[in-house]
Amino acid sequence: MTTAHDFSFTSIKGEPLPLRQFSGHPVLIVNVASKCGLTPQYEGLVSLYRDLKNKGLVVLGVPSNQFMGQEPGTNEEIETFCSMTFGVDFPLTAKTDVKSESAHPFYQWIKGELGQPAEPVWNFHKLLIGKDGKALQAFAPTIVPEAPEIRAAIDGAL
Repeated sequence: MTTAHDFSFTSIKGEPLPLRQFSGHPVLIVNVASKCGLTPQYEGLVSLYRDLKNKGLVVLGVPSNQFMGQEPGTNEEIETFCSMTFGVDFPLTAKTDVKSESAHPFYQWIKGELGQPAEPVWNFHKLLIGKDGKALQAFAPTIVPEAPEIRAAIDGAL
């Protein structure tokens, strides 16, 4: 049976980023963008990560330029923006396609697991993966990281 742990991204620094390395940890995977009206959600993601990383939560940011070109920068520019503007200290992937036929294989898999709600419709779409790599839940971009339903789902996964 395929799980999220069977997929690998490329890190923002260009190194392999296998999801298997997060085995035993729930992972909140979020497609992000630097020039979006929802970009301030980085604050909530950083806060969530800092609050729960010692309990095992991993937040993984996946920059994508597929929504009105709101992530136009290079990987280096994205990394600098995230760390300097929001203090992002959770892992980031290289810029990645997250929807349509060109979507990264992880995104194709999770859409198959959770159905249409798992396909990102905008920046800051959130996907929760269990410790065992199983797809647990998708959250719309408008549901902020500090929302009770996200926290409850994460607490349940921890």
